[in-house]
Amino acid sequence: MPLSPEAALSRALLGVEAPCVAVSGGGDSMALLHVAATGAGLRRPLLAVTVDHGARPEAADEARMVADAAARLGIRHVTLQWAWDGRGNFQDAARRARRRLIAGAARAAGCDAVLLGHTEDDQAETLLLALARGSGVDGLSAMAPRRQAEGLVWLRPFLD
Repeated sequence: MPLSPEAALSRALLGVEAPCVAVSGGGDSMALLHVAATGAGLRRPLLAVTVDHGARPEAADEARMVADAAARLGIRHVTLQWAWDGRGNFQDAARRARRRLIAGAARAAGCDAVLLGHTEDDQAETLLLALARGSGVDGLSAMAPRRQAEGLVWLRPFLD
């Protein structure tokens, strides 16, 4: 039987003292923000982080929507800006920038982990995109529910 979202989050947070949550404004990350706001396993208030890539006109409005939702939930929020320099692959550059910016904000706030709202659908999408790119075996590896990067633990409590 699948775990409830609250139980999945509590399980993911074992050993974590101070998580922040990355929130894009999509349904998955907004759901994670709301579940995290219930305090499931949290020892201190969260920080919510949104990265505005400036790639779409509605991105700033989405970041404001996340900020408003976080405020209603009593969670600190920060929107970070990133602009592509036009070099290389946009998707890869944006992914790397998101990780770097979120990690910097998390560390500055004293967080030791970042919660991500990825689900099984994201896992399948990632696999299909890798196949379409012609990735080898290494490129077809699944997203990990827990990994270390940028001096933080990155958690995907809703992955399964």
